[in-house]
Order: sequence, then structure tokens, then C-alpha cells
Amino acid sequence: MTSTSASAAATAQATTPAATDLAGSWSGQYSGSFQGTFTLSWTQSGSTLSGTIKLSDPASTVPLHGTVNGSSIQFGTVGSTAVSYSGTFSGGSMSGTWQIQGSSSGGPWSASKTS
Repeated sequence: MTSTSASAAATAQATTPAATDLAGSWSGQYSGSFQGTFTLSWTQSGSTLSGTIKLSDPASTVPLHGTVNGSSIQFGTVGSTAVSYSGTFSGGSMSGTWQIQGSSSGGPWSASKTS
């Protein structure tokens, strides 16, 4: 089974989306302490992400910065209320958890690429 596992790992690495696949627009939802929808707009430079997130509640658009490493993604808002997001992506979808720093508020999130 070792060769099968190695082959599966090689296939997974070969099919993992390149970091540049995250650039563009994503539409998603979040739940937990707060619930609503969001739109992400990313630009990419290597493993570094930057852009904006437009939240439905509270209604606001704030800057984001983040990183990608393999299929893992981490990003956070820049502003008065720091919210961090972590998760994984595969193809045109990503999901994970969000957390308001210094608070117990948080919950799950998911998004799909729209362009």
C-alpha cells in the first residue's frame, strides 16, 4: 500500500490548484455568532493574498490580507475589528472557520469562486 499512498499523494499535489487560482471573486456565507453572506475580491502575488471582503451583516467592505500554503488558506480583515479566517480550498470552493480576535465569537464559513 505504500506505493498506492505515494501515488495518491503525488496525484493530490499535481491536482492542487495553483495559488493564482484564488485570484478573482468569491461568493460565500458565514454562520455561528453572526450570520450572513460575503463577497471576496482577491489579488495574488505568490502565496500572498490581498483584497476586500464585503459583508452583509454588519454591512461593510474592509481590506483583507492573507496567505496560501498548499491547500490551506488564512486571511484576516484589516481595521478596527480584526476577524481571522482559516480553512482549506479545492478547485472552486473553500471553507473553514472564522473568529473575532479577543472574543469567543466565531463559526464556519464557505465560499465558491464566481470569476
